[in-house]
Amino acid sequence: MIKLIIQIPCYNEEATLGATLADLPRELPGVDQIQWLIIDDGSRDRTVEVAEASGVDYIVRHPKNQGLAKAFMTGLRHSLAAGADIIVNTDADNQYCATDIPHLIEPILLQRAEIVVGARPINKIPHFSPIKKTLQRLGSYVVRLASNTNIPDAPSGFRAFSREAAFQINVFDNYTYTLETIIQAGQKGMAITSVPVGVNGDLRPSRLVKSTPTYILRSMTTILRIFMLYKPLRFFLILGSIPFSAGFLLGVRWLIFFFMGTDRTRVPSLILTAILILIGFQLWMFGLVADLMAANRRLMEDIQVNLRKENNAN
Repeated sequence: MIKLIIQIPCYNEEATLGATLADLPRELPGVDQIQWLIIDDGSRDRTVEVAEASGVDYIVRHPKNQGLAKAFMTGLRHSLAAGADIIVNTDADNQYCATDIPHLIEPILLQRAEIVVGARPINKIPHFSPIKKTLQRLGSYVVRLASNTNIPDAPSGFRAFSREAAFQINVFDNYTYTLETIIQAGQKGMAITSVPVGVNGDLRPSRLVKSTPTYILRSMTTILRIFMLYKPLRFFLILGSIPFSAGFLLGVRWLIFFFMGTDRTRVPSLILTAILILIGFQLWMFGLVADLMAANRRLMEDIQVNLRKENNAN
């Protein structure tokens, strides 16, 4: 029997949650049971009352607001505990077309993918400004490079997870889960794909993108952190190569002048050469240490996955 749980992180969503839930399916081909789960992330309005009136199966509450990423992970844990074979995550603002859920879960049902991301028609969304459309494309491109995946709409929150994939997902960032989970899946070698999905009209402004500069800064910080976490040796090798190369070239310049018999000693250049080369070597050493720590982290993650499976089996 295949059980699908549709989870929705919520924070003060009484105005839009009803419309979102009204569009969700209760029956789908290839699925034996569909249930809905709401994660109330410290709402101060009537979000829970709206969920109860709409017949939501599970309501999980955070005493205070902990952010989208924490709410997402809470939903995954409770969906797994409830016996979900497939988990669909969507937003409470009714941004995504619920009629596309069958397309979203199809690759998982056919065992072609473990994670499926809904790709929105970014260029055709009228309430997205030209700047936001450009940032969406740029962010997705950077995520593709960092994750070795081919996901065209990385910030999309409309996605499906197999049970096995949900066990392996960890989110360390407090801001958002969207970019991190894709990079993590790519670095772990999970089968991840995307399908085109539609969007509904804009019911409220995005709460995640409060300002363009802040969104860019937070997104780039997330990408760098995850890249350092999963590819630390490569990251520090690239970072260390910058001062090392500068120091090496400066040293070659000093040697050229030295063998030309110049009268100037150019001691400051020699000191700067030594400093830059030492910085490069130190960064490379950091990379080696971080790589050893990453191997230990991977071992701990495997233990965590096994513990999660045992706890859900009991």
